[in-house]
Amino acid sequence: MNYPDESTYGNKADIISTVEFNHTGELLATGDKGGRVVIFQREQESKNQVHRRGEYNVYSTFQSHEPEFDYLKSLEIEEKINKIRWLPQQNAAYFLLSTNDKTVKLWKVSERDKRPEGYNLKDEEGRLRDPATITTLRVPVLRPMDLMVEATPRRVFSNAHTYHINSISVNSDYETYMSADDLRINLWNFEITNQSFNIVDIKPANMEELTEVITAAEFHPHHCNTFVYSSSKGTIRLCDMRASALCDRHTKFFEEPEDPSNRSFFSEIISSISDVKFSHSGRYIMTRDYLTVKVWDLNMENRPIETYQVHDYLRSKLCSLYENDCIFDKFECVWNGSDSVIMTGSYNNFFRMFDRNTKRDVTLEASRENSKPRAILKPRKVCVGGKRRKDEISVDSLDFSKKILHTAWHPSENIIAVAATNNLYIFQDKVN
Repeated sequence: MNYPDESTYGNKADIISTVEFNHTGELLATGDKGGRVVIFQREQESKNQVHRRGEYNVYSTFQSHEPEFDYLKSLEIEEKINKIRWLPQQNAAYFLLSTNDKTVKLWKVSERDKRPEGYNLKDEEGRLRDPATITTLRVPVLRPMDLMVEATPRRVFSNAHTYHINSISVNSDYETYMSADDLRINLWNFEITNQSFNIVDIKPANMEELTEVITAAEFHPHHCNTFVYSSSKGTIRLCDMRASALCDRHTKFFEEPEDPSNRSFFSEIISSISDVKFSHSGRYIMTRDYLTVKVWDLNMENRPIETYQVHDYLRSKLCSLYENDCIFDKFECVWNGSDSVIMTGSYNNFFRMFDRNTKRDVTLEASRENSKPRAILKPRKVCVGGKRRKDEISVDSLDFSKKILHTAWHPSENIIAVAATNNLYIFQDKVN
């Protein structure tokens, strides 16, 4: 399933910047650099092909954010959507949060397939009638019309962040959510747009003493008082809002001591955590840094219980990755529905899956060639130096402009969504 594609990267606005399934997996939302949100809906099962549970088709497209200009700071504010988070469905409508660097919006997406006819105060063209001419009252009737999907902004949460928002996370109480930027995390109530509550503030009194920034934050899936945030220093802090109103003291602090033999000029940059995710069970957290994915047990702070090498063959290439700025790429990571497999992206449109039970891992490629319907993805291998087998790709011929930063996993089935620049690929297990 592809976005309209103007040459490879012809239209910067089409570059996908976030991907998110809703809680049932029936809907999949993507946000892009142009500030648009595109929602795909899964087709219902057809009677004659019971096993072919539907494709995802475009359900609604709307402009969520527009480019703005901050006149006080003479700064342009991009319209790019940084994150989308769905709220659990309570009624016929769907609700989602989307954010750019500064402003979070709550959108309502609803269907309309009937329209009222027979107004008393208006004529059929919609013009107001003179009340003196109205002699009888009619009961308006609802007539069927073509299905319309409408997206309306219900709340706009703005003016609370000095720095760029990197994360939003809906609390399990479904009444509050948090938004995090480089130095602060704010807690919002969905009903209150003009004030938020600052729960983390790591801004030093003197900005020259700044040594780390917040890179990602997420609420615990079941305990509404607990959240984690990760930092550019490779550490994760678990905070409990019951302990104090301002969570400047963490409850737990997760950090792996660095192996001195691996120390290099790039150590600090590559240890920065780009994503943190609670497992569905709430027992584990997963973090992604530049070269690895780590799984931490909430009960063990001194080291991760699992470490997976995503692309260890890049260790020798860090110098050129620093020069072309790729070393600052922010890769995300996701769990499957049962927390048994984790997925994260790499370069050359490769993405990696690690099975936590069997310890098997696989590299797959999201590309036009592989995206024929019902095609089976072939595992890819990267070879480092020495002789290359015919189905392997040399580390020197990897394309670093093609990167998979954003992926999503269906909450209960083996269906994944992979964003490769301006193309969205949806793969499903052939057992499905």
